[in-house]
Amino acid sequence: MTDDPIPGLSRSDPLAAVSPLDGRYAGRTAPLSPYASEAALMRARTRVEVEYLIELADLGATPIAVDGAEAAALRDLHESFSAEDARLIKDLEVEGAAGYAATNHDVKAIEYFLRVRLEELAEGGTLEDPERLFPWIHFGLTSEDVNNLAHRLLVGPAAREVLVPAIREVRDALVELAHEHRDTPMLARTHGQPATPTTFGKEMAVYAARLGRTLGRVEDAVDDLSGKLAGASGTYAAHVAAYPDVDWPGVSRSVVRGLGLDHTPLATQVNPCDDLAALFDAFRGVNDVLLDLDLDAWLYVSDRYLGQRAVEGETGSSTMPHKVNPIDFENAEGNLSKANSDLTFLADYVTTSRLQRDLSDSTVKRNVGAAFAHCLIGYSKTADGLSKVVPNETVMREELEATPEVIGEAVQTILRREGDTDAYERVKELTRGSRVTLEDFRALFDDLDVDPAVREELRELTPAGYTGIAAELADGVAVDDE
Repeated sequence: MTDDPIPGLSRSDPLAAVSPLDGRYAGRTAPLSPYASEAALMRARTRVEVEYLIELADLGATPIAVDGAEAAALRDLHESFSAEDARLIKDLEVEGAAGYAATNHDVKAIEYFLRVRLEELAEGGTLEDPERLFPWIHFGLTSEDVNNLAHRLLVGPAAREVLVPAIREVRDALVELAHEHRDTPMLARTHGQPATPTTFGKEMAVYAARLGRTLGRVEDAVDDLSGKLAGASGTYAAHVAAYPDVDWPGVSRSVVRGLGLDHTPLATQVNPCDDLAALFDAFRGVNDVLLDLDLDAWLYVSDRYLGQRAVEGETGSSTMPHKVNPIDFENAEGNLSKANSDLTFLADYVTTSRLQRDLSDSTVKRNVGAAFAHCLIGYSKTADGLSKVVPNETVMREELEATPEVIGEAVQTILRREGDTDAYERVKELTRGSRVTLEDFRALFDDLDVDPAVREELRELTPAGYTGIAAELADGVAVDDE
């Protein structure tokens, strides 16, 4: 039967993964695991609970206190978080463990996990009377207080430490191409038809500049990530009921900012997530630029403007041995398109909630890592594609020489400068819909009633030389460390 398990294939084997993100592309998506896995979310939740507990212990109003050594031991619970810790939390949630029945609740499992570990700290002599702290773990909080902070503690570093460097790698590769080929003339196409020549370097510089701007928006969105810690309806009701004289918004602000996030002072039970939507939209902006690049690179390969270095031993086609296909750009296009679909869905979904809270966003937010993974594959595949292409200057020049009509713009513009009111129409009659040569243009120049210096100026025009200040424009972009 085709639906039987494959003998000898473990569920943990990448070949058994139900998603290519953890299967075929596991090597490319591995850098996101510390930020996108369930274990990573457990660790982030542990950090939030520990930092909140320490903040409560520092309040004069509460009957608990922890000294410096105890605070360090508490923080070590998330700083040294291990696979064993993650498995214990999962057991507490699903099966029950350490004397606790199964919680069937992932955040409650964190609370019981901390109780277990506090008792172990006491057994080791690091902490006295651990049960005095038990009532204050998760005191007055709702699960969303913990989750909204934990997710941002993962999303921010995933963007900053993994995705942003991958984008910079692509941008820097584009800058290097721009500088190296600043003077390489190339026929431009508008509406798919021959147009005013450019240089290959200038076209790469355009993408580098666009990518730099969109990357800046990503970095700004990461800096603006914002969290809340305000109870079940965002009113601090439970906190105020217990200690009406404490400045609970101030406590919340201290905890949230201590985690490196901006503070959201007004919320329902749910953080409004406008900050996450802004980040997802910013990544879509990056991806749109790269999709445009991937499509153009594919066309340049098809037109033989770009050659591709063959990889030793690689098969291009199962039936056509000669093929060297632009597979990296095609793969990037597919993954970036999938990423944008996911990011659009996420940005639309996480900013809405029925009244003060519903749970539908919880499962959705678990898929942020998948969207980021498709981004990362797209970035790395684009970088791979750029590393293999070689501009074919001979082909570019040959096509320019075969398309002399593109100097028509320069001709009519110079004649306008000289006061010729029929300049455009004169060149249009010669060139529109016709195959012309430079000799046809020179015959036109010989019939013009212009100064000999102007006639000579016109005769010196060539397609390859008609690139304006493209080279200087290409010089205008720089790699990050220049």
